[in-house]
This record gives sequence, structure tokens and C-alpha cells, in this order.
Amino acid sequence: MTRTPLRPLARILEARARGENPKVIERENIRQRHEDMKDRARARAEGRLLVLGLFFFCAFSVVGVRMGMLATSEAQEPLANAPGAAIAMQRANIVDREGRILATNLDTYSVYAQPPLMIDPVAAADQLVAIFPDLEKERLVKDFTGDRKFLWIKKRISPEQKQAVHDIGDPGILFGPREMRLYPNGRLAAHILGGSGFGREGVSAAEVIGVAGVEKQFDDYLRDPANGNKPLQLSLDLTIQAAVEQVLYGGMKIMNAKGASAVLMNAHTGEVVSAASLPSFDPNDRPRPPTSGFDPSDSPLFNRYVQGVYELGSVFKIFTAAQAVQLGLVNSNTIIDTSGPMRIGRFPIGEFNGKNYGKISVADVIVHSSNRGTGRLALQIGAKRQQEFLRALGMFEPTPFEIVEAKGGEPLKPRKWGELSTVTISYGHGLSTSPMHLAAGYAAIANGGHYVSPTILRKNGPQYGPRVMSDNAAQQAQTMLRRVVTDGTASFGDVAGYDVAGKTGTADKPKPRGGYYDDKVIATFATFFPAYDPKYVLIVTLDEPSIVAYGEKRRTAGWTAVPVAAELIGRIAPLLGLRPRLEPEAGAAITLTSN
Repeated sequence: MTRTPLRPLARILEARARGENPKVIERENIRQRHEDMKDRARARAEGRLLVLGLFFFCAFSVVGVRMGMLATSEAQEPLANAPGAAIAMQRANIVDREGRILATNLDTYSVYAQPPLMIDPVAAADQLVAIFPDLEKERLVKDFTGDRKFLWIKKRISPEQKQAVHDIGDPGILFGPREMRLYPNGRLAAHILGGSGFGREGVSAAEVIGVAGVEKQFDDYLRDPANGNKPLQLSLDLTIQAAVEQVLYGGMKIMNAKGASAVLMNAHTGEVVSAASLPSFDPNDRPRPPTSGFDPSDSPLFNRYVQGVYELGSVFKIFTAAQAVQLGLVNSNTIIDTSGPMRIGRFPIGEFNGKNYGKISVADVIVHSSNRGTGRLALQIGAKRQQEFLRALGMFEPTPFEIVEAKGGEPLKPRKWGELSTVTISYGHGLSTSPMHLAAGYAAIANGGHYVSPTILRKNGPQYGPRVMSDNAAQQAQTMLRRVVTDGTASFGDVAGYDVAGKTGTADKPKPRGGYYDDKVIATFATFFPAYDPKYVLIVTLDEPSIVAYGEKRRTAGWTAVPVAAELIGRIAPLLGLRPRLEPEAGAAITLTSN
């Protein structure tokens, strides 16, 4: 930059020669210099303002575009994003119908090792085996002294175990936070809850997932962060469940049964208030599935009331009688000839212990559990109409009960449904279903003829499905079933004040590889109570029961399942809020006289 002098000599000399004042030239140069300085300052300021304006324009443009994207996108739940915690651990609680905890979460720890950081691997292995006896010292030493950089020691530990491991003091043994699933009631309702395990795992977190029962059925709901504070409420009543399991276990032991199941269902809402399968397990320490053997019922994981698909025997006879009444073929007083012989093709149809009841009413066919009487009713109904009726009762598909195991309870139907199948199915042979199927069928009789779907979720008010039988047919069936308890094969099932109604069923147990056992049965008692105003259905099934009574070995349901069901009803009816109806006492035979 060239600076112009304020008093240029040439101009000064020229101005003096003309007699002018040289200071005017100096002042003019100063003014010009100041003007140039102002112009440069203004240009510099305008440039800065332009850059600042462009900056604000870009910033507001970015904010505006982001706001537009948020306004037009679908809302999503924000996820916490912290280093090492990319696995979501939150899982909603499971509660019973009264809000009592069935499954919840517990903060705990895992323990792992980084062998390169360990100081004394052999000593650490010795102390770990002392804390966790199920570990193998040789395997630990091999892993600690080999080339491994990381290995899990235990996926979850108790606070006491954490302190003991901490006291080892080896810097190569570290802890990771965990959220484990806790079932505070232990074995109670184990087959309903199912259990859980770990999915994706990291050092700082692990994903808890359902592996069976409602934990797996509702896994998406329970893992949804939006439901973290909203528990899954079941229809189960924890108090009643505890009473049912206690009585059922005692009955199973007294009757020398291999296993047992019980389903208590509201006949109007379909809510399963209690469901038990024995033997059971602790979902806090769920056993591994069996890897050998042919009988799945040998495992405590086997859910008998949905996976136990068996021919349930004479409990099906009431469906045949109810359908015959529904079709107008008979009523409860119609006489049926149950005399023999009766043959379907080359197969004879006989009665239990070779009995012959002769000509009896339809009601007595049910009371005496006549095979021939029920078979002759079924022949009047016909195969096609029989199939339609049983299909309407849900006997051809797995039950819609909301646990994953229910999908495996596929009923077994005959390949060819001819006259023989029509007759045998009428008295409970040839069609295999589960106790949960039977509960839904008896609920239709108890509630006046409507199908209700068994559900494990809490409902409000009746949940009637399509009508499957007329109210008249249901009422006559109720009366017949009440007589079975007062006059028939279920005489041990009456409970004072509750007017129990029901039907017994004893069927030979099938072998896993085909055929039937000669000395093993499935004994079932299907009942509802109170008979004068049915509210609840109870299905009790015993697997291979056998007792000695009056000097004889007895396996039939009337001697085994019925007493257990009676004890159950006597225990749980008050817990359900049902008041007993007591018969008035007879008046004293006193005659008033005067002197």
C-alpha cells in the first residue's frame, strides 16, 4: 500500500508561487485519507454482516428441516443410549386378578473373567469352586491359563455370592449388572407363567426373554418399554391357586397317581381362575427339557391340562344327551333300550363290568353311565351332526388359551368317522382332547348354552360366544349331571351347601408307541357348581390312579378323581365368595295340647 504524503513538495512550491496557503493542501489530504479509511471500514463491516447472515440462515434452515422431519415422521419411544447399555432390560411385571405379584424384576450381577488380567489363576479357580460347587476346577484352570481372553463364570449370582467373589480380590474377575426375572411364589402357577431366560447378552446388560407360558406368549408386550409401568394382569387368583395345588398334590399322593391336573374356570367369562399341573417345577430354576424317553408326561415341564391329549371317557356322554335333546329327538324322560347285545360291524358294544340296565330313561343313561344307551342316542344323531356339534364346542382345534403350550394340544380325531366312531366317541373313546377342551364344553352347559373361550386374561362381565345348544337342552343336561352326583357314579362328589353336578370318566391310558395299557387309566371328573346357579367349572384329572378300598384295587374316577374334586370344591368355594345353601332342618314333631 502506497501512502500519499500530506504535504507533497511539488504542490507546496507551486502553491507558494501562486501566493496560496500550503496548509489547505495538507487539510485536503487529511480529509481524503479519512474518507478512504471510512470506506475500507464500511466494506469490512458489510462483509462480516454478510458472513453472519449466511451463518444464521444456514442454522435456521437446519432447524427448520429437522422440525419438518419430526412433524412428518411416526412417533417412536425414545431409547436410552449409554455406552455399553445398548440392550434394553426393562420387562413388565405379571400380576394376578387382585394385583398380587406373580413375576417381577430383580437387579443382580453376573461374574466373568478376563484371564490376561488375572494374577493367580489357580488360586482363583480354587476359591470359585468353593463358592460355586457346580463348577469344575480343572476346566476353570484350563480356561484361565489358556489363550482365552474372556469367559463367563456365572450369568447371575446372589448378593452373598457377589461378596464372596469380590473377596477373592483378583483383578481379572469382574462383575456385570444384570436384571433377572424373579418368581416370588416359587412353584405356584409354574405352568402358567412358564419361565424366562437370557437372549442377547453383553458385559453390561442382558436381554430377558420368555421361554414358555405367558412369559413367551406375551413376550412382545412384556418387553415393550411403553408397558414398563403397566403390568400384565391375569385371571388367576393367587390364593385359590395355592389351595388348588395343595389339595391336588395331596390327592395325587393318596390316590397313588403319576400326575394330576385341575382347571377351575368361570362358566360365564371363560376366565381360568386356577390351573394346576403336577408334578411341577420352579420357574426360578427351570429344568431342561428331557432328551430321552418316549413319554412326555414323565417331565415336570409337561403341561397336563393343555398338552395332555387323551380319550377322557364317559365325561363326553352328557354332550351326546344334550345334543339329542337339542335336536328334539328325546328328552330326559325318554326311554332308551340299553339291553344287549349291541354290535357295530364286528365290534361289540358292552357296559362296564358287563352290566345290563335294560330299558331306562335318558337321564338314567347318564346316571348309570350306559355305553349302549349313549351309543344308541348317537346313532339317532348321526355322524355329520355329531361332528358339527363337537366342532362348535371347540373339540377339533387347540384351545385359544393364551399360553404357548396350548398350541400343542391338538385334538386327535379318527381318520374315518363312520358308525363305529360315532358310537365310541359318544361315550368318550376315539376322540382325544385335553382337560381345557372339556372345561370349555362343560361351561357351555353350565351357562345355558353359549360357548366361552378359556382365557388367562382378566375380563369384565360375561364373554358369551355363539350359542351351541338351546337353553332347554342345557337345563336338562344340568339336571342330569346333578343326579349323577346324588344318585350315580359321582356320589362321593357332593359337597354340603354347594349342590355339585358333574360326570365321571375313566379311560384306558394309551401307550406312547400305540395301543393301551391293561392296568393304567386316566380318571376324570368334570363338574360345575353350584348346580342351582352354575358359576364355575372344575375339571380334575388323575394320571394312573390306583387305591385299595373295601379290599379291592380301584382305578375308576368315582373312587379317585371325584373325592379329590369334592375336597377342592369344599376348600375353594368359600374363597370364591360362594355362600353355602343350607337345607332347613325338619321341624320337631310336637303337638300342642291343652289341659
